[in-house]
Amino acid sequence: MRNLIDLLDVAAEKFPHNPYLHEKRGNDWHQLTYTQTRVRVHEFGAGLLKLGVKYGDRIALLSEGRDNWIISELGLLCTGCCSVPLSVKLSPPEILFRIKHSGAKVAIVSENQLYKIKEIQSELTELEHIILLDKTSAKQFGDYYFEDICEDGAGYLKSDPDALQQAINKLKPETIANITYTSGTTSDPKGVMISHGNYIANVEQSLTLMEIPDSYRTLAILPWDHCFAHTACLYCFMAKGASVASLQAGKTANETIKNIPINIKEIKPNLMMSVPALSKNFRKNIESGIAKKGKIAVTLFNAGIKIAYAFNGIGINQGQGFRALLKPLVLLFDKILFSKIREGFGGELKFFIGGGALLDAELQRFFLAIGIPVCQGYGLTEASPVISSNSIKNLKIGTSGKLVKPLELKICDTDGNELPKGQSGEIVIKGGNVMLGYWKNPESTAETIKDGWLYTGDLGYMDNDDYLVVKGRFKSLLIGSDGEKYSPEGIEEALIDNSALIDQCMLHNNQDPYTVGLIVPNIAELKNQIKKQGFEPTTEDGLEAGIKIIAHEIESYFGKGKHSGIFPERWLPSCFVILPEAFTEKNHMVNSTLKMVRGKISEAYVSTFAFLYTPAAKNPVNAVNKDNLRNLLSTTE
Repeated sequence: MRNLIDLLDVAAEKFPHNPYLHEKRGNDWHQLTYTQTRVRVHEFGAGLLKLGVKYGDRIALLSEGRDNWIISELGLLCTGCCSVPLSVKLSPPEILFRIKHSGAKVAIVSENQLYKIKEIQSELTELEHIILLDKTSAKQFGDYYFEDICEDGAGYLKSDPDALQQAINKLKPETIANITYTSGTTSDPKGVMISHGNYIANVEQSLTLMEIPDSYRTLAILPWDHCFAHTACLYCFMAKGASVASLQAGKTANETIKNIPINIKEIKPNLMMSVPALSKNFRKNIESGIAKKGKIAVTLFNAGIKIAYAFNGIGINQGQGFRALLKPLVLLFDKILFSKIREGFGGELKFFIGGGALLDAELQRFFLAIGIPVCQGYGLTEASPVISSNSIKNLKIGTSGKLVKPLELKICDTDGNELPKGQSGEIVIKGGNVMLGYWKNPESTAETIKDGWLYTGDLGYMDNDDYLVVKGRFKSLLIGSDGEKYSPEGIEEALIDNSALIDQCMLHNNQDPYTVGLIVPNIAELKNQIKKQGFEPTTEDGLEAGIKIIAHEIESYFGKGKHSGIFPERWLPSCFVILPEAFTEKNHMVNSTLKMVRGKISEAYVSTFAFLYTPAAKNPVNAVNKDNLRNLLSTTE
C-alpha cells in the first residue's frame, strides 16, 4: 500500500459488509460499513474537487470525533490535500496561529466549535471556505454544509467519473497527510508533517505487536486530532476490518466526559486507547464504587487485589513458580468480584493500549489485577507516533514494551555517542514512521532528524529482556552545580502518585546549589488535615499549619519515610513554594495530554525560582507560601 486511500480500498474489498463507524444520534447508534464509508469518502472528496481545492492545499479540521470527521479527512486526502487536525480544546488565538501558520484555505467545523472560527474569522485572510458539519449551524456567505459538498460530489462523480481517481493516482508515500501541531512541553507548537507513507508504515509496525480481530470494537475516547488516535485507532482498526465508535459529544466538555461510561456499556468495546489521566479516573471510579458497597466489599476487594498482585508479578512472570499456587484464589476473586467490575466496562473489554505520557507501575499492576491490563506504549507525534508497546503476550510492568518492527533504535549520550545496552540516554530511532519534518521550520527539523535518525528528546534504555524503559524527558534533564544531569519526572511522579496531599509538582535545578520545587496541593485534603489540627484554614494559624503539613509530607516521603533512598538526596527538593494556582490548560501550564509545559512554567515563575535560592525560602513557613496558600484557599472555596 502506498497511501491511506489504498488502506481504505483494501479494507472495503476485504470487509465490505463489516461496520467501520458507529455514531450515536439521539438515543440510537447508527453504523456505516466499509463499503458505505468509501462511498461517502469519494463523494466528499469529489465535492472538494468541484469546490476548487488543489493537490497540496491545507484544510483545517476542527470537530469532535464523529463519522463525518474521518469521512472528511479521508475525503480531502483523496484530493491530495493535507489535513490540519485541530484539538477542540484549543482557544481561538491558538486556532488562529495554526490555521495561519499552515496556510489552510478551507476549514471543516462542527457546530460546537464554530464560534471559535467566527471569533477570529476577520484575521483569517487566507481562509476561502468554511464547511459546516451540522446543518443546524447558521450558514453565512462563503459557508457550505457537509451534506451539500457530498451531494455536489455525487453529481461530479457522475459527470466526470475519472476526476477523483486521477487525483488519487497522484498520491505518493511522501505526500503530506497531516500537519499535526504538537502541544509542546518545552516550547511553542511545531507543525509535524506526517506523510501517507509514515502512517502506512506505522500501522504495519504497530500490528506486529498485537492482533486485532475483525470482530473487535473500540470506543474512541481520545481526541481524534492526535496521531495516536489516527494510527492506533482509526487506521489500525481499518487495516483489520474492525469497528470504531465515536464518543457521544455533549454541548460541554463535562457532558462529553459523562457520556464515557454510558457509551462504554452500550458499545461493549473489546479494546480501548487510554492515557494516564483517564486510567487514573477509571481507577478512582472503581474504588469509589467499591467503597459505597461497605466495609466487607472493601476488605474483599483489597484482599483480591493483594493476591492478584502477587500472582501477576511483573507480568512476564505471571503465575510462575510459587505464584502458580495462587491461581485458584485468583480465579475465585475474579469470578465473585473482578468480573463484576469488568461489566462496568461493557463486559467484553480485553485490554487498554496506554500512551500519551508515562504510566506509573502501580496503575499497571491495578488494571492487570482486575483483568483489563493497560498495555503501556511509547511514541511521539514525530514518529507517527508508535515506537513500542506492551501487549497481552508480552507485558512487563514498569516498561513501555517491545519495539515495533521494523525499527532501528539506539540510546545516545549528550554528545550523540551510542551507549551500551542497559545505560540510560536519549532514545533515537530510524524507520518508515519518522516524520518528514516540521512545517516551515527547517532549523528545528535539522536539530531533530540527523542522517535519518529521529532524536526523540526522551530519556530511556533497553533492559535485558529487550523491553524499552522510558524515564522522562532527556531535554528536561536538571543540571546540578557540579554538572550532574538527572531526570526530575520520576521524583515528581513518585510524590504525586503516593501522596493524597500533592496534586502537582515541578522540580527545578539549572546548575544551582540545590534542587527546588513548585507544589500545588490538593486543597480539599489539606483543608481536612488543617481542621483536624483544630485550625480554620484561612487564619494565620491555619496557614502556618497547612504549610507545615505539606513540608512534613515531602520530608516523610523522601526523607525518613519508607520510600527514602529511592532517589539520591542531592536530587530531592531542598525547599519549595506553594503556588497560588494549579497548572491547567487554561493558563497553558499543561498541554492537551496534561503534561506539564516546563518551558512556560519556568518562564512564568522566574522570580519564584530566584526567591527559592534565598535564605528566607529555607524556612517553609515564609511570607510567599502564606500569601500563595491564602490565595489558593480563597479561590477554591
